[in-house]
Amino acid sequence: MPARGAPPDRPAGVGDGPDLRLAGLAVAAWLAALASLHLSARSAALLAAGAAGLAVLVAAHLLGRLGRPADPVRRHGWIAVAVLLGVVCGATATAARLGVRDAPAVRALVDDRATVTADLVVRADPRPLRGVAGRPATLLVRAESVALTGPDGVRVAASLRVLLLATDPAWRALLPGQRLTAEGRLGAPRGGDLTAAVLTVRGPPTPHGPPPWSQRAAGTLRAGLQRVCEPLPDEQGGLLPGLVVGDTSRLLPAVEEDFRTTGMTHLNAVSGSNVAIVVGAVLLLARWARAGPRVAAGLCVLALVGFVILVRPSPSVVRAATMGAIGLAALAAGRPRAALPALAAAVAALVLFDPELAGDPGFALSVLATAGLLLLAPGWRDGLRRRGVPPGFAEALAVPAAAQLACGPVVAGISGTVSLVAVPANLLAVPAIAPATVLGVAAAVLSPVWSPGAELAAWLASWPAWWLVTVARYGARLPAGMLPWPDGVPGALLLAGLTVALLVATRRPVVRRLVAVVAVAVVAGTLPVRLVAGGWPPDRWVAVACAVGQGDALVLPVAVGRAVVVDAGPDPAAVDGCLRRLGVREVPLLLFSHFHVDHTGGVAGVFRGRRVAAVRTPQWPEPAAGRDLVRAAAAAGGAVLAPAPAGWAYRAGGVELVVLGPPYPLRGTRSDPNNNSLVLRATVAGVRILLAGDAETEEQRALLDRMPPGGVRADVLKVAHHGSAYQDPAFLDAVRPSVALVPVGAGNSYGHPNAAVLARLVRGGARVLRTDTDGDVAVVRSGGGMAVVVRGVPPGQRP
Repeated sequence: MPARGAPPDRPAGVGDGPDLRLAGLAVAAWLAALASLHLSARSAALLAAGAAGLAVLVAAHLLGRLGRPADPVRRHGWIAVAVLLGVVCGATATAARLGVRDAPAVRALVDDRATVTADLVVRADPRPLRGVAGRPATLLVRAESVALTGPDGVRVAASLRVLLLATDPAWRALLPGQRLTAEGRLGAPRGGDLTAAVLTVRGPPTPHGPPPWSQRAAGTLRAGLQRVCEPLPDEQGGLLPGLVVGDTSRLLPAVEEDFRTTGMTHLNAVSGSNVAIVVGAVLLLARWARAGPRVAAGLCVLALVGFVILVRPSPSVVRAATMGAIGLAALAAGRPRAALPALAAAVAALVLFDPELAGDPGFALSVLATAGLLLLAPGWRDGLRRRGVPPGFAEALAVPAAAQLACGPVVAGISGTVSLVAVPANLLAVPAIAPATVLGVAAAVLSPVWSPGAELAAWLASWPAWWLVTVARYGARLPAGMLPWPDGVPGALLLAGLTVALLVATRRPVVRRLVAVVAVAVVAGTLPVRLVAGGWPPDRWVAVACAVGQGDALVLPVAVGRAVVVDAGPDPAAVDGCLRRLGVREVPLLLFSHFHVDHTGGVAGVFRGRRVAAVRTPQWPEPAAGRDLVRAAAAAGGAVLAPAPAGWAYRAGGVELVVLGPPYPLRGTRSDPNNNSLVLRATVAGVRILLAGDAETEEQRALLDRMPPGGVRADVLKVAHHGSAYQDPAFLDAVRPSVALVPVGAGNSYGHPNAAVLARLVRGGARVLRTDTDGDVAVVRSGGGMAVVVRGVPPGQRP
């Protein structure tokens, strides 16, 4: 019999609201573990002891009030006890792990930066870090240390989490579960997690036996999925493995940036939605075959285990799998599924099992998104249906809006921005996610046994993947799509507070109407302003210095969608992103000042998705690595490659170019490649621009000696060599620019730009703009003169 007053279809004690009986304990354990990760083991243990003592006192007080009926103090007091017990559990579990991490024998090796021999077990797939083209990629490998042998032969046996940095290609083939030995130098980790040390290794690993059969099988399926995706277009072929198994190794940086801007990054990290789609597909097949609840649950368990092994047990996948297992147990028992208690139980269990999850952004986003779907989406869906919105459309509107609102504070804290296009972009993406995931999993499963079927499934999956890429691309180009916001914990807490206040306030009809009116007024008032202002790129721009890090990339407009590009910076993704922001689809001329990698490393990014008609290079052939990189890119892109000697001229649209130097080969200088840089004079819409490459004092003096008076005079100067100290004062005085552009990377180790050089330019009347502090910088014609417009540095990249 149900308790008096309880609905007959609910257990006693469960009302009409959400079942939050485990939520307090789970949240407290999570926050306690997160705080303890930034404390010592002793401090975390003291936190646990203090919470335990307080819990005992509160419980004793509550037991003394047992005889009082309808006592609200007792009811809320037990909630406080549950919260304190959560603190005890989270802090205790973390303190135990911190004690192992900070063991004196290990800490002594780390502090001495000792060279050790480590016996390891790989925990995750090796991941290449984004680096500079032409240089060996650094691989990041997460591993578990079994033992460390120091330089004195002393062996320290302990289970420690180690982060490896390796450059040898042999590390790429490793799979999770692989046992190996490696030799390297220990370094201190950044803190805030359970990583005990960073091990930098130079040579290859020494494997000890094969990886587990399950990981070998998963590796075969993942490699098969990559293989069948290779014939697909680059955007879809790189995205599909990310959608299905979280493998983003071939994801184009431009697509990654679009997904980040539109709030769709979660699609590339396998989480609960992927688990739900796969298990849901198996459940539908089981029901179609008229299987009973126990058989259906068994099939779902097999699918769940297989999928987790396939995608690797990342934090979000483990969370989703744990919650799915609880739900499947309820299905097998024939009882209704209590989704919110299942989520709370999963969170508490996982945080206690691995306290490091408490600080993982992916784990937080996954949990918050699920909580939003459980707490907010049903009410919003029902509210929309009461207002006449069709059921399917109401569900499609409520789900992404609830998930985005719940995740918003964490995203804002990480990125320092708030996306206004995330909800509509995710709404448009909903119809494509399930087909892409199911077909992608089918392609992976079929790849070892039936290649034609796997290729067909991948081709079919590429169409919903194309839709996702298209939504992200156009969403990223909308004006005012991203608003700046304070980053870090303060920004996250500020947005969380505003979100909660808004949710509480909008329960009143008057407040809801006021919020709607204000939102419409803001959109109607600000969006047209941004559209009229033009956003980026600004109207009548004549040159843009791209923020590509410690390197050069400058763009001169020829016509709408066409531009001349001078140098490509060090990173393909950076220059590609700049050109995409400018809407450049065709490059009639790509010109390199010299072959240093900070000018040539991004050449592949210029060719990415664009037609490049011609490539011009200096006659000085060094360094060979940069020269070969440019030649290979030109050959692959079908561009005409030729040198550009002094006096060579070019004209296209409103752009006129002439090569001023070097007037003759310079040898024996401080840097011959720099001092044989092409020095260009460009004229765009009547504005004279001097592009000095990396020319140093010797070449600058040679130019002054050979040029007629006023020959280097320009309105805009691209300052040579990132504003280094190697500038000839007479050369700067002869140019006498009104605007000086300094392409330079934030926090570089070269001391660029030199303060004295910048001061001399300012004294000469120049306005100095730097890409490390201003982001992309555009020079525009304004009336009868010039103006500058800066795009600004994204919050996460500010120096």
